[in-house]
Amino acid sequence: MAWSAMHFLLPKKSDCPNSNIFLFIMKLKISSSWVRFIPLFISGLLILPARAQQADVIYINGNVITGQSIGHRAEAIAIKAGKIVGVGSNQQKAAWQGPSTKVIDLKGKTVVPGFNDAHLHPSPKYPFESVHTSLDLGPAVVKNNQELIALLKKKAAITPEGLPIRGFSYQDTKLGGHPTRHILDQASTRHPIIIRHSSGHISAVNSYVLNLAGITKDTPDPPGGSFDRDPDGTPNGVCRESALTEFFRSKKLKEPAPASEKEEMEAYRKTFDEYLSNGITSVTEAGSSFPKMELYRKLQAAGLALRINLLISESHLDEVIKKGVKQGDGNEYLRISGIKVFHGNSLSGRTCWLNEPYDKINPETGKKDYYGIPPKRSQQQLDSLFLKIHANGLQIGCHSNGDREIEMVLTALERMQQQKPKINSRHRIEHCSIVTPSILNRIKNDSVVIVLHSYIYEHGDKMIEYGPNRWDWMFPNRKAIDMGISVAQHSDSPISAAIPLLRIQSLATRTSAEGIVIGEKQKISPEEAIRLWTYGGAYASFEEKQKGTIEAGKWADLVVLSEDPTQTAATKIKDISVLQTIVGGKVVFEKNKQKH
Repeated sequence: MAWSAMHFLLPKKSDCPNSNIFLFIMKLKISSSWVRFIPLFISGLLILPARAQQADVIYINGNVITGQSIGHRAEAIAIKAGKIVGVGSNQQKAAWQGPSTKVIDLKGKTVVPGFNDAHLHPSPKYPFESVHTSLDLGPAVVKNNQELIALLKKKAAITPEGLPIRGFSYQDTKLGGHPTRHILDQASTRHPIIIRHSSGHISAVNSYVLNLAGITKDTPDPPGGSFDRDPDGTPNGVCRESALTEFFRSKKLKEPAPASEKEEMEAYRKTFDEYLSNGITSVTEAGSSFPKMELYRKLQAAGLALRINLLISESHLDEVIKKGVKQGDGNEYLRISGIKVFHGNSLSGRTCWLNEPYDKINPETGKKDYYGIPPKRSQQQLDSLFLKIHANGLQIGCHSNGDREIEMVLTALERMQQQKPKINSRHRIEHCSIVTPSILNRIKNDSVVIVLHSYIYEHGDKMIEYGPNRWDWMFPNRKAIDMGISVAQHSDSPISAAIPLLRIQSLATRTSAEGIVIGEKQKISPEEAIRLWTYGGAYASFEEKQKGTIEAGKWADLVVLSEDPTQTAATKIKDISVLQTIVGGKVVFEKNKQKH
C-alpha cells in the first residue's frame, strides 16, 4: 500500500485517543520493512475508541422516546461517566458492553429525556409548626372559606402573637371569591395574615395588616396596582399587583428570626426532591439572586443532583454587571443565563393588560370596559433596561402575559437589536399568554423564545373572563410549532404544580379539571408536548447540545415511566407514574424505594 493512500486511513491528531501513538506513527521511517506493520497500528487505533466507549451501564428492552425527532424510537441506551455513549437497538449492546458493564432490563418500560421546567420559583417546604412555613391553600387542601379559616386558626394557635401567618395558592374561583379582611379576621386579629392567590399577583390580608401599614380609604391605588374596596371605599384586604408592596413600606411588620442554614437547606431539599420525583432533571429559576445561588451550590455539594439555571432578578442587575457575569457562566449543574424582568401582570389573576376589554362587567362602571392593570414601566424605560441587559452579554427573560404588554416587549427587543445587533441572543418572553397573528409574526421575525404556560387543568376556569374569542390565541403552542417558533414549557410553580406529566396532559387536551376546553385549536400531540418539556427548555437556556434529547454525547438525564404517554388516553397522562429519575447516569429517584 502506498503511503499516500494510507495517509487518508490514519486518524487526524484531534481524533486520536492517544496522541503519543499518533506522533509515533508519523515519525516512522517508512520503508518496505515497516509497511507490513502499519495495518496493525491502524487496527489498534481503530479499536481504541470502541474500548473507550465501553459503558458503565446499558439499558435494554426499553421503549425509548429519544426526542431527536417526532416518532424516533430506540431500545437500548449506553451510559459512561454520566454521558450517553450509544443509543440504538438491543443488538448493538455488544458494541458497548465490557467486562464490568451493568446491564439493566427495562422490560418494555418507556424512557424519555429528563424533563426541563423552564420557569419556576422554588420555595422551601418548612414543617407546619415552623414560623417560616407558608401554608398550601390550594383546592386540594381547602375547598371553601370555612376550611380556610379553620386552617389559619390552627396555625395561629401555635404562632407567637404579632408574627405573620402566610399562605399561598388560594383560588378565588374555587372559594367563591377572594377572601377579604372580613373573612381573614375570623382566623385571627392578633397576627398579620398575608395569603397569596394562585396567580402569585394578588394577595389578601386581614385588618391587622391594613392597620399596621396605615392603609385607609384615603390611600390611593399605587402605580401598577390596586386595592379592592368595600362600598364606602375602604380597602377590603384584597390587593392586586404592586399594591402588596404598600404593606411593607412602613417596615412595621414583625418578622421571625431567620431560619438556620440547616433548616433552610432541608426545606429547599424537600422541594427539589419533589421535583426529581416528578421526573424533573433541570429547572430554570426565574428571579434568583446570588445568596440563592450560593445556597444551591451548597445543596449540590451535599448531594443534590438537579441541574439549575438562573435568571437573576432585575433588581440585582447592577450587581451582575459589576461581577462581570455573562450568559452561561457556571457549570453543568449551576449556571446563570440572564436577567428576569417584569413587564406586565397576571393571566390567572386577570390583571394583565389587554388591547380589547375583558369579557366581564367592570364593577366600578357597570360596563365591559376593564382592560387590566397597565405595567408600571413606560416604553422608554423598558427600552433602556433591555439595552443595558443585552449590551452586557446577558439573556432577557421578560414576564409578560397580555397582548398589549407583549407588544411593548417586542418593541423594546426590536429597538435594542437595532442599536446593538446580536444574532442567536435567544431573548425570552415568559408566559406570552395572549397573542395575535401580528404578535406571532413579530416573535418569529425577532427569533424570540416563548416560554408558555400549560396550566389549563388547574386554571382553565379563570380563562372564562377573557372570552371565547381569545381562547384559540392563548398559550399558542400549535400555531407556534407550525410557524417554527422556539417554544419551552414551564409550571411556574407554585402557580401550577411542577408535575410535567400533568402539564403534558394539559397541552394535549386543553381541558380544565372542571371539563372546560380552552383553545381547542392550540392542542398539540403528547409527543410534541414531551419535546417542549425536554428539548424546548434546553434550547431556551442555550444547553441543547448537552441535554434535551437522548443521543450520544449528551448528559444521561432520563426518566423511566410506567406507561407510554403517546399511547395512553390523553386524559390519563397525569396518572402515569415516574418509576425512576436519572441525572448524569445516576438514579436519583426510584418509586417505592425508601431513602436511607
